[in-house]
Amino acid sequence: MFIPVIVFFIVFRYAPMLGNVIAFKQYNLMQGVWGSPWAGLDNFRMMLDNPQTLQILRNTLLLSFFNIILGFPFPILVAIMLNEVRTIWFKKSIQTLIYLPHFFSWVIVGGIVVTLFGSQDGVVNKLIELLGGTSVPFLYQVSTWLGIFFGSAIWKEAGFAAIIYLAAIGSIDPALYEAASMDGANKMKQIRYITLPGIIPIMILMLILSMGKVMEVGFDHVYNLQNAVVSNVSSVISTYIFTIGIQGGMYSMTTAMGLFEAVIGLILIVSANYFAKKFNQSLW
Repeated sequence: MFIPVIVFFIVFRYAPMLGNVIAFKQYNLMQGVWGSPWAGLDNFRMMLDNPQTLQILRNTLLLSFFNIILGFPFPILVAIMLNEVRTIWFKKSIQTLIYLPHFFSWVIVGGIVVTLFGSQDGVVNKLIELLGGTSVPFLYQVSTWLGIFFGSAIWKEAGFAAIIYLAAIGSIDPALYEAASMDGANKMKQIRYITLPGIIPIMILMLILSMGKVMEVGFDHVYNLQNAVVSNVSSVISTYIFTIGIQGGMYSMTTAMGLFEAVIGLILIVSANYFAKKFNQSLW
């Protein structure tokens, strides 16, 4: 039964790693991967000498970092609130509604965002104008664009992560809550001293996995929301690779950037696991 899983990872995860050799070659489509001449570290030097590289790395790190900081607590909060709901049909209905956006593609989410926050025909701006105000270019101002970017990420993924935390809360011994209730602990104290400590291992696991994606903001998310006006904050590694590598044909340099991104992600996840080991919560 495990064979299909092994085949999947070999074919779609490990075999494509051989393509990273392009980062060390002057790749040419006609000559192929193995026929193209070696370039050594020239592609990495070209990448680091590019004045755009620093800005792209900064944008990638900042967007990812704040995505984690702002998005990490929401699933925990949602899971705790859902756990306290006693009406089963209401709990399942809310759980379905907040879980549903996870299955939407970023194309759909981008369309919803434009429908809500568009400068001319956006629902929010229509309401502002009806109330006597002037329309706001939400998608063309850095501050509002960032708010929409982080908000849409939380809305889309918080429900999926909440399911994981709900499962972790369900594994906590109910006797602990009964004993705490008999001792006079109210709901807030039960959450603080029983629920949160009980899900700390899952919280650390989710944080470690999130650290591995710090350099990977997500192409679909950024590409469907970005525009030229906010390109100074929305240009990230994934969109740069698409623009320069796929559209511009600079396969070698963008492969070098992708490899650089993967190495930084590996360093971050190993570092996060090292610090988690100090609290006996490491993955390995």
